[in-house]
Amino acid sequence: MATGMIRAAGAVVWRGNEDDPEVALVHRPAYGDWSLPKGKLKRGEHVIAGALREVREETGLRVVLGRALPPVHYMHGGRLKRVDYWLAHALDDQVAVDGDEVDEVAWLPIQEARRRLTYAWDRGLLRAAGAAPFVTTPLILLRHALAGSRQEWKGDDDLRPLDERGRAQAEVLATVLGAYRPAVLVSSHSRRCTQTLKPYAERHGLEVREETALSESGYDPREAERLVRDLSAAPEPAVLCSHGKILPELLGMAGGALRGVRTADRTLAKGGFAVLHRAADRTGAVDNDVDDVDDDAAEHVLSLERYTT
Repeated sequence: MATGMIRAAGAVVWRGNEDDPEVALVHRPAYGDWSLPKGKLKRGEHVIAGALREVREETGLRVVLGRALPPVHYMHGGRLKRVDYWLAHALDDQVAVDGDEVDEVAWLPIQEARRRLTYAWDRGLLRAAGAAPFVTTPLILLRHALAGSRQEWKGDDDLRPLDERGRAQAEVLATVLGAYRPAVLVSSHSRRCTQTLKPYAERHGLEVREETALSESGYDPREAERLVRDLSAAPEPAVLCSHGKILPELLGMAGGALRGVRTADRTLAKGGFAVLHRAADRTGAVDNDVDDVDDDAAEHVLSLERYTT
Protein backbone atom coordinates (compact mmCIF):
# COMPACT_ATOMS: atom_id res chain seq x y z
CA MET A 1 0.00 0.00 0.00
CA ALA A 2 1.41 3.38 -1.00
CA THR A 3 2.18 5.65 1.95
CA GLY A 4 3.76 9.05 2.52
CA MET A 5 3.46 12.30 0.66
CA ILE A 6 5.41 12.78 -2.55
CA ARG A 7 7.25 16.11 -2.50
CA ALA A 8 8.09 18.04 -5.65
CA ALA A 9 9.01 21.58 -6.61
CA GLY A 10 8.88 23.86 -9.62
CA ALA A 11 8.43 27.41 -10.80
CA VAL A 12 6.54 29.83 -12.97
CA VAL A 13 9.56 31.02 -14.94
CA TRP A 14 9.17 34.38 -16.65
CA ARG A 15 11.15 36.76 -18.82
CA GLY A 16 10.69 40.25 -20.25
CA ASN A 17 8.75 43.14 -18.77
CA GLU A 18 6.65 42.35 -15.70
CA ASP A 19 3.77 44.33 -17.24
CA ASP A 20 3.70 41.93 -20.20
CA PRO A 21 5.74 38.86 -19.24
CA GLU A 22 6.22 35.61 -21.07
CA VAL A 23 6.28 32.36 -19.10
CA ALA A 24 8.06 29.11 -19.91
CA LEU A 25 5.98 25.96 -20.50
CA VAL A 26 7.48 22.51 -21.03
CA HIS A 27 6.16 19.72 -23.24
CA ARG A 28 6.62 16.20 -21.89
CA PRO A 29 6.43 13.61 -24.66
CA ALA A 30 5.81 10.72 -22.25
CA TYR A 31 2.56 12.35 -21.11
CA GLY A 32 1.77 14.46 -24.16
CA ASP A 33 1.09 17.45 -21.91
CA TRP A 34 2.11 21.07 -21.49
CA SER A 35 2.97 22.04 -17.92
CA LEU A 36 5.15 24.24 -15.76
CA PRO A 37 8.69 23.04 -15.00
CA LYS A 38 8.67 20.83 -11.92
CA GLY A 39 9.87 17.50 -10.56
CA LYS A 40 10.27 15.28 -7.51
CA LEU A 41 12.72 16.16 -4.76
CA LYS A 42 15.69 13.92 -4.18
CA ARG A 43 16.02 12.29 -0.77
CA GLY A 44 17.04 14.93 1.78
CA GLU A 45 16.98 17.74 -0.79
CA HIS A 46 15.82 21.17 0.32
CA VAL A 47 12.65 22.20 -1.49
CA ILE A 48 14.21 25.43 -2.80
CA ALA A 49 17.28 23.59 -4.07
CA GLY A 50 14.95 21.11 -5.74
CA ALA A 51 13.05 23.86 -7.51
CA LEU A 52 16.27 25.33 -8.90
CA ARG A 53 17.53 21.92 -10.02
CA GLU A 54 14.29 20.90 -11.71
CA VAL A 55 14.00 24.16 -13.62
CA ARG A 56 17.60 23.82 -14.76
CA GLU A 57 17.18 20.17 -15.77
CA GLU A 58 13.93 20.68 -17.69
CA THR A 59 14.66 24.00 -19.37
CA GLY A 60 18.40 24.70 -19.07
CA LEU A 61 17.57 28.06 -17.51
CA ARG A 62 19.22 29.76 -14.55
CA VAL A 63 16.69 31.65 -12.45
CA VAL A 64 16.29 33.87 -9.40
CA LEU A 65 13.37 33.03 -7.17
CA GLY A 66 10.72 35.56 -6.28
CA ARG A 67 7.73 35.09 -4.01
CA ALA A 68 6.26 31.68 -3.29
CA LEU A 69 3.03 30.65 -4.98
CA PRO A 70 0.31 28.44 -3.46
CA PRO A 71 1.39 24.78 -3.34
CA VAL A 72 -0.52 22.32 -5.50
CA HIS A 73 -1.85 19.03 -4.08
CA TYR A 74 -3.19 16.07 -6.06
CA MET A 75 -3.23 12.27 -5.96
CA HIS A 76 -0.56 10.39 -7.90
CA GLY A 77 -0.36 6.61 -7.89
CA GLY A 78 -2.54 6.41 -4.81
CA ARG A 79 -0.36 8.88 -2.86
CA LEU A 80 -0.85 12.55 -2.11
CA LYS A 81 1.60 14.72 -4.02
CA ARG A 82 2.54 18.27 -3.02
CA VAL A 83 4.32 20.56 -5.47
CA ASP A 84 5.76 23.82 -4.14
CA TYR A 85 6.11 26.63 -6.68
CA TRP A 86 7.77 30.03 -6.88
CA LEU A 87 7.84 32.85 -9.34
CA ALA A 88 11.27 32.72 -10.96
CA HIS A 89 12.90 35.32 -13.18
CA ALA A 90 15.03 33.85 -15.95
CA LEU A 91 18.59 35.20 -16.01
CA ASP A 92 18.82 34.23 -19.68
CA ASP A 93 16.44 32.77 -22.24
CA GLN A 94 18.66 30.18 -23.87
CA VAL A 95 16.76 26.96 -23.28
CA ALA A 96 18.21 23.47 -23.49
CA VAL A 97 16.17 20.25 -23.37
CA ASP A 98 17.18 16.59 -23.25
CA GLY A 99 14.48 15.50 -25.70
CA ASP A 100 13.53 12.59 -23.47
CA GLU A 101 11.74 13.96 -20.39
CA VAL A 102 11.15 17.36 -22.05
CA ASP A 103 11.31 17.87 -25.80
CA GLU A 104 10.17 21.50 -26.12
CA VAL A 105 10.09 24.73 -24.12
CA ALA A 106 7.67 27.45 -25.23
CA TRP A 107 7.77 31.10 -24.12
CA LEU A 108 4.21 32.38 -24.14
CA PRO A 109 2.28 35.45 -22.94
CA ILE A 110 0.17 34.75 -19.87
CA GLN A 111 -3.18 34.43 -21.65
CA GLU A 112 -1.80 32.16 -24.33
CA ALA A 113 0.01 30.08 -21.71
CA ARG A 114 -3.28 29.54 -19.85
CA ARG A 115 -4.86 28.20 -23.02
CA ARG A 116 -1.88 25.94 -23.74
CA LEU A 117 -1.52 24.41 -20.25
CA THR A 118 -3.02 20.94 -19.86
CA TYR A 119 -3.86 21.04 -16.15
CA ALA A 120 -6.26 23.31 -14.29
CA TRP A 121 -3.93 23.66 -11.30
CA ASP A 122 -1.21 25.08 -13.54
CA ARG A 123 -3.66 27.64 -14.88
CA GLY A 124 -4.52 28.50 -11.28
CA LEU A 125 -0.84 29.15 -10.57
CA LEU A 126 -0.70 31.68 -13.39
CA ARG A 127 -3.69 33.45 -11.87
CA ALA A 128 -1.92 33.50 -8.48
CA ALA A 129 1.25 34.79 -10.11
CA GLY A 130 -0.64 37.68 -11.68
CA ALA A 131 -2.35 38.67 -8.44
CA ALA A 132 0.72 40.57 -7.18
CA PRO A 133 3.85 42.18 -8.63
CA PHE A 134 6.24 39.88 -10.45
CA VAL A 135 9.26 41.90 -9.31
CA THR A 136 9.99 41.89 -5.58
CA THR A 137 13.14 42.44 -3.54
CA PRO A 138 13.80 39.93 -0.75
CA LEU A 139 15.11 40.60 2.73
CA ILE A 140 16.13 37.31 4.35
CA LEU A 141 16.29 37.02 8.14
CA LEU A 142 18.30 33.94 9.06
CA ARG A 143 18.86 32.16 12.37
CA HIS A 144 22.33 30.70 12.74
CA ALA A 145 22.80 26.98 12.18
CA LEU A 146 23.30 24.37 14.91
CA ALA A 147 26.19 25.15 17.24
CA GLY A 148 26.20 22.47 19.92
CA SER A 149 25.25 22.95 23.55
CA ARG A 150 25.50 26.37 25.16
CA GLN A 151 25.86 24.66 28.54
CA GLU A 152 28.76 22.45 27.41
CA TRP A 153 30.73 25.29 25.80
CA LYS A 154 33.29 26.59 28.31
CA GLY A 155 34.55 29.71 26.56
CA ASP A 156 33.11 33.04 25.46
CA ASP A 157 29.71 32.23 23.96
CA ASP A 158 30.36 34.64 21.07
CA LEU A 159 33.14 32.26 20.02
CA ARG A 160 31.01 29.10 20.06
CA PRO A 161 31.31 27.58 16.56
CA LEU A 162 28.94 25.56 14.44
CA ASP A 163 28.94 21.84 15.11
CA GLU A 164 29.11 19.19 12.38
CA ARG A 165 25.36 19.35 11.69
CA GLY A 166 25.49 23.14 11.65
CA ARG A 167 28.31 23.14 9.10
CA ALA A 168 26.20 20.85 6.92
CA GLN A 169 23.28 23.27 7.26
CA ALA A 170 25.54 26.16 6.23
CA GLU A 171 26.50 24.28 3.06
CA VAL A 172 22.82 23.72 2.23
CA LEU A 173 22.17 27.41 2.86
CA ALA A 174 24.94 28.33 0.41
CA THR A 175 22.76 26.83 -2.33
CA VAL A 176 19.37 27.85 -0.96
CA LEU A 177 20.29 31.50 -0.32
CA GLY A 178 21.71 31.58 -3.83
CA ALA A 179 18.15 31.20 -5.12
CA TYR A 180 17.59 34.85 -4.11
CA ARG A 181 21.09 36.19 -4.98
CA PRO A 182 21.52 38.39 -1.86
CA ALA A 183 24.35 40.84 -2.45
CA VAL A 184 24.45 42.35 1.05
CA LEU A 185 25.34 40.05 3.97
CA VAL A 186 24.98 41.37 7.53
CA SER A 187 25.54 39.27 10.62
CA SER A 188 25.86 39.24 14.36
CA HIS A 189 29.57 39.19 15.16
CA SER A 190 29.14 35.84 16.95
CA ARG A 191 31.14 33.09 15.30
CA ARG A 192 28.15 30.77 14.81
CA CYS A 193 26.38 33.48 12.81
CA THR A 194 29.31 34.45 10.60
CA GLN A 195 30.10 30.77 9.98
CA THR A 196 26.50 30.20 8.86
CA LEU A 197 26.94 32.76 6.08
CA LYS A 198 30.56 31.89 5.23
CA PRO A 199 29.92 29.18 2.58
CA TYR A 200 27.52 31.42 0.66
CA ALA A 201 29.87 34.42 0.96
CA GLU A 202 32.87 32.42 -0.27
CA ARG A 203 30.92 30.91 -3.16
CA HIS A 204 29.92 34.37 -4.42
CA GLY A 205 32.99 36.40 -3.44
CA LEU A 206 31.14 38.54 -0.89
CA GLU A 207 32.07 39.97 2.50
CA VAL A 208 30.04 39.41 5.67
CA ARG A 209 29.51 42.68 7.56
CA GLU A 210 29.62 42.02 11.29
CA GLU A 211 27.36 44.00 13.61
CA THR A 212 27.62 43.68 17.40
CA ALA A 213 24.15 45.23 17.75
CA LEU A 214 22.66 42.04 16.24
CA SER A 215 24.34 39.71 18.76
CA GLU A 216 23.06 38.34 22.06
CA SER A 217 25.95 39.86 23.99
CA GLY A 218 25.73 43.34 22.44
CA TYR A 219 22.13 43.64 21.32
CA ASP A 220 21.10 47.26 20.79
CA PRO A 221 17.42 47.57 19.80
CA ARG A 222 17.77 51.08 18.35
CA GLU A 223 20.80 50.23 16.25
CA ALA A 224 19.27 46.89 15.23
CA GLU A 225 16.11 48.65 14.07
CA ARG A 226 18.17 51.12 12.05
CA LEU A 227 20.01 48.24 10.39
CA VAL A 228 16.78 46.41 9.59
CA ARG A 229 15.14 49.51 8.16
CA ASP A 230 18.21 50.31 6.06
CA LEU A 231 18.19 46.80 4.62
CA SER A 232 14.42 47.01 4.08
CA ALA A 233 14.90 50.15 2.00
CA ALA A 234 17.94 48.91 0.07
CA PRO A 235 17.54 48.27 -3.68
CA GLU A 236 19.34 44.91 -3.62
CA PRO A 237 18.48 41.61 -1.94
CA ALA A 238 20.02 41.21 1.51
CA VAL A 239 20.39 38.63 4.26
CA LEU A 240 20.70 39.30 7.98
CA CYS A 241 21.88 36.52 10.32
CA SER A 242 21.18 36.66 14.04
CA HIS A 243 19.97 34.65 17.04
CA GLY A 244 16.77 32.91 18.07
CA LYS A 245 16.19 35.26 21.00
CA ILE A 246 16.55 38.35 18.82
CA LEU A 247 15.02 37.42 15.48
CA PRO A 248 11.36 37.63 16.60
CA GLU A 249 11.96 41.29 17.44
CA LEU A 250 13.87 41.88 14.22
CA LEU A 251 11.02 40.33 12.25
CA GLY A 252 8.66 42.71 13.99
CA MET A 253 10.86 45.62 13.01
CA ALA A 254 11.00 44.41 9.42
CA GLY A 255 7.24 43.94 9.37
CA GLY A 256 6.75 47.54 10.42
CA ALA A 257 9.24 48.82 7.88
CA LEU A 258 7.58 46.75 5.17
CA ARG A 259 4.03 48.01 5.70
CA GLY A 260 2.45 45.43 7.96
CA VAL A 261 3.72 42.05 6.79
CA ARG A 262 2.28 39.46 9.16
CA THR A 263 4.78 38.55 11.86
CA ALA A 264 2.52 36.77 14.35
CA ASP A 265 4.57 33.59 14.06
CA ARG A 266 8.16 34.78 14.30
CA THR A 267 9.94 31.71 15.67
CA LEU A 268 12.65 30.24 13.46
CA ALA A 269 14.44 26.92 13.93
CA LYS A 270 18.24 26.93 13.90
CA GLY A 271 19.29 27.27 10.29
CA GLY A 272 15.78 28.48 9.45
CA PHE A 273 15.01 31.73 7.70
CA ALA A 274 12.21 34.08 6.76
CA VAL A 275 12.01 35.76 3.35
CA LEU A 276 10.21 39.08 3.26
CA HIS A 277 9.36 40.25 -0.25
CA ARG A 278 8.74 43.92 -0.86
CA ALA A 279 7.47 45.49 -4.03
CA ALA A 280 8.65 48.67 -5.69
CA ASP A 281 6.38 51.47 -6.83
CA ARG A 282 6.03 52.19 -10.54
CA THR A 283 9.08 54.48 -10.53
CA GLY A 284 11.23 51.65 -9.12
CA ALA A 285 11.68 53.21 -5.68
CA VAL A 286 10.98 50.97 -2.72
CA ASP A 287 7.61 51.90 -1.25
CA ASN A 288 7.96 52.30 2.52
CA ASP A 289 5.63 55.28 2.99
CA VAL A 290 2.00 54.54 2.27
CA ASP A 291 0.92 58.17 2.60
CA ASP A 292 3.21 59.31 -0.20
CA VAL A 293 2.18 56.87 -2.93
CA ASP A 294 -0.79 56.74 -5.23
CA ASP A 295 -3.48 54.06 -5.13
CA ASP A 296 -1.91 51.90 -7.85
CA ALA A 297 1.42 51.73 -6.05
CA ALA A 298 -0.28 51.12 -2.69
CA GLU A 299 -1.91 47.98 -4.14
CA HIS A 300 1.45 46.23 -4.38
CA VAL A 301 1.45 43.13 -2.18
CA LEU A 302 4.18 41.98 0.21
CA SER A 303 4.65 38.46 1.53
CA LEU A 304 6.46 36.66 4.33
CA GLU A 305 7.71 33.09 3.85
CA ARG A 306 9.37 30.81 6.42
CA TYR A 307 11.70 27.88 5.71
CA THR A 308 13.84 25.36 7.58
CA THR A 309 17.07 23.60 6.61
